Amino acid sequence: MLRRLGLVMFLSRWIQAPLYLGLIAAQVVYVWRFMAELLHLITLGFGGKPAETTIMLIVLGLVDVVMISNLLIMVIVGGYETFVSRLRIEGHPDQPQWLSHVNANVLKVKLAMAIIGISSIHLLQIFINAARPSITDRELLWKTLIHLTFIVSAVALAVIDRIMDGGRPAGSTDQNPGAADPPVKQIAA
Repeated sequence: MLRRLGLVMFLSRWIQAPLYLGLIAAQVVYVWRFMAELLHLITLGFGGKPAETTIMLIVLGLVDVVMISNLLIMVIVGGYETFVSRLRIEGHPDQPQWLSHVNANVLKVKLAMAIIGISSIHLLQIFINAARPSITDRELLWKTLIHLTFIVSAVALAVIDRIMDGGRPAGSTDQNPGAADPPVKQIAA
């Protein structure tokens, strides 16, 4: 009975698969939004004389969409690989480099860094628009504090990850950090 219960628990990870498929659909929406905004930029850029800040804000919006799209890819690919099933793409020329050493902690740190990048873009957009009456000092203050909170959280996650790895630098494969001999390089057959 307990063996079957364990198997059911193990198989329950597949319940997450539709969530990742939903994120792929969200990715398609972001590509559509990007293309619409890019068309708007091209039309505006070649069809009139917009202010430089207008062009800059549209470009920042495009960068924001790309960064959110990158975040989605990390969650889709990394999350599926970590929590649902192996992707079985070893040796594929397009395999993301970070995927070979992804785990829940690495994924959290990468996501935190992506969120900081996205937050930076939003904060830059707010600062560019700061002269407009719709942007209040209170809004600037709160968005800056929230951004700083993201930074502190990411640093805390990275420190916790380093502590859990026993203080080894990222990418280190030395299993005995106190050993006198340097790690032996493996030769691919």
